[in-house]
Amino acid sequence: MNAILGLGRYLYALPIAIFGLFHFMNANEMAGMVPLPGGVVWVYLTGAGLLAAAVSILIGKWDKLGTALLGLMLIIFALSIHLKGVMASGGEDATSMAMMLKDLALAGAAWMYSGSMAKDSSVIG
Repeated sequence: MNAILGLGRYLYALPIAIFGLFHFMNANEMAGMVPLPGGVVWVYLTGAGLLAAAVSILIGKWDKLGTALLGLMLIIFALSIHLKGVMASGGEDATSMAMMLKDLALAGAAWMYSGSMAKDSSVIG
């Protein structure tokens, strides 16, 4: 059973890495959602952060720091990007709601990983 549960880190890191790649492949389309100037730069920066978090999970180095920061980034996404769409539609836009809930769930999972599964606590105790 533990072998099956051990697959969880790979099942979590894989979509995070794919989301990071999507940031690089679709930067111009995603830039319009960024609430800050220099949208494309922010999309590339967050894509690099997603890829770095996935790598840290997979190799087990700095994984506590990586998943703590990943959770923070995903909360920021949920509140600054997706919540705006949910509020604008009065909760009627199912896509915005689903994206916000996805980011909240992934943030919670990142923080659970950081709190209980992370192996490298050299940066954050």
